[in-house]
Amino acid sequence: MIIAVDGPAASGKGTLARRLAQHYRLAHLDTGGLYRATALRALLAGGDPADPAVAVAAARAVRLSDVDDARLRDERVGEAASVVAAIPAVRETLLGFQREFAHHPPGDFTGAVLDGRDIGTAVCPEADAKIFVTATLEARALRRFKELQADDSGIIYERVLQDMKARDARDSGRATAPLRRAPDALELDTTGLDADAAFAAAVAFIAGKLAGRSR
Repeated sequence: MIIAVDGPAASGKGTLARRLAQHYRLAHLDTGGLYRATALRALLAGGDPADPAVAVAAARAVRLSDVDDARLRDERVGEAASVVAAIPAVRETLLGFQREFAHHPPGDFTGAVLDGRDIGTAVCPEADAKIFVTATLEARALRRFKELQADDSGIIYERVLQDMKARDARDSGRATAPLRRAPDALELDTTGLDADAAFAAAVAFIAGKLAGRSR
């Protein structure tokens, strides 16, 4: 079983994907981590993440273990990740990695949950269930602001809001695999939902998909 969970930054898709993976005993891959790992490798090498040659070389060097690097949560890395993700050759380089994980997950898992921005549309359009998690820009910026406050008390909400707005524009406007909801995906607005409510809605949707598949 393959479950695709897509959505913009701070929508809650990562939390939901991890819970679904645990619930169904599936492998989980935060595909955004691959782009962050690519960005981090580019930055550590002293290169410009916007340079296609630098970014592609970094993407080719990415390994699954890289997604556990604590440095990936750095805001600078997140911004650079959005830049490298807009480079078509980087996306092509990481596409096979993601598909291999989905169809041949590590260990003894019999399926996978992948979360990102183009899983249901480009990476795994054949996924058994697709969920597009969203929330208002203001709600997502506030969530990210609270996360960043833990490490930087001087962070300004308005700056976080503008940065997220710019990131949304890059993710939705890129030529290759832009952020968008797959036609057969459940749109799950988490603006007014807590994690438990979002999880319950997703499980109900997946149950319906599985029931239909078994008929």
